[in-house]
Amino acid sequence: MEPILYDQIPSLDLADFYGGDAEKKKKFVADLGAAYNTIGFVAIRNHYLNDDLADKLYSVIKKFYALPDEIKGLYEIPGLAGQRGYIGKGKEHAKGRNTGDLKEFYHIGQEVLDNDPIKKEYPDNVWPKEIPELKEIGLEVYKRLEKTGVYMLRAIALYLNLPEDYFDSKVKHGNSILRPIHYYPIPNPDEVPADAVRAAEHGDINLITLLMGASADGLQVLRNDGKWIPITALPEQLVVNVGDMLERLTNKKLKSTIHRVVNPPRDQMDKPRYSIPFFMHPRSEMSLASLPSCVDAQHPKLWEDITAGAFLDQRLAEIGLKKK
Repeated sequence: MEPILYDQIPSLDLADFYGGDAEKKKKFVADLGAAYNTIGFVAIRNHYLNDDLADKLYSVIKKFYALPDEIKGLYEIPGLAGQRGYIGKGKEHAKGRNTGDLKEFYHIGQEVLDNDPIKKEYPDNVWPKEIPELKEIGLEVYKRLEKTGVYMLRAIALYLNLPEDYFDSKVKHGNSILRPIHYYPIPNPDEVPADAVRAAEHGDINLITLLMGASADGLQVLRNDGKWIPITALPEQLVVNVGDMLERLTNKKLKSTIHRVVNPPRDQMDKPRYSIPFFMHPRSEMSLASLPSCVDAQHPKLWEDITAGAFLDQRLAEIGLKKK
């Protein structure tokens, strides 16, 4: 059977999954699986983040990125491999490239408020004193996206013929990251390397990524026939895509699709773009060994066994955030 070639990513209603109608739930699981088998991306409505809260976070991060570079730099903490706080311009590059992306970003991580020993694995979050409201708004957005992610993973588990709660314990206090990104203005495009782009083509490291609507176009996804298609999250939707960890766990049954953020036309390079993805990670001890149900004679095992923590360390080195 020929794979489906989507001209745009499928749009699904998460309320079909959690709303109590067994037939709608079953169809949601099937449609999600079909999309993740092919394009690796869907748009989701009726999730747990409302546009008002998303707008508040965008407003706050715009204030932060308007601060002078020397003030922002106070929140770039050596030794954290960029896992909390500010990460400066051009510090991250796509795997396999050396040219830094034309972006700066801020990382908000998991807050463990009980006695879970995993707390020792996580550095404390870093909060800029100039923008005190970032903490409350950022953590609330984090919680709501994490809750949405749990429901998405429950649907994925059912599609894989696993117990619905298969991922629940694996992502409880997982090493997830909320990343407000600023693709900063380039007043003179000739002053940056010719091959520099806002975000070069890459796959995400994590299980799934949840992305709220960006402030401008630019996100593109590589379809399996080699064509790049544009993606825009409409109001009240999240774009949710498969990451490399989930692809690895499912022996490529679910596709971590290559995507990028392209530069605008040269006469638009002096305008900023903001984007806020939530990278949903499991706990570091989770095994990413291929599920037995995803390995057979037609689909031999593609990767060695590895834990999520070891895989993350590998990838952070490959993208320039962690020293090898």
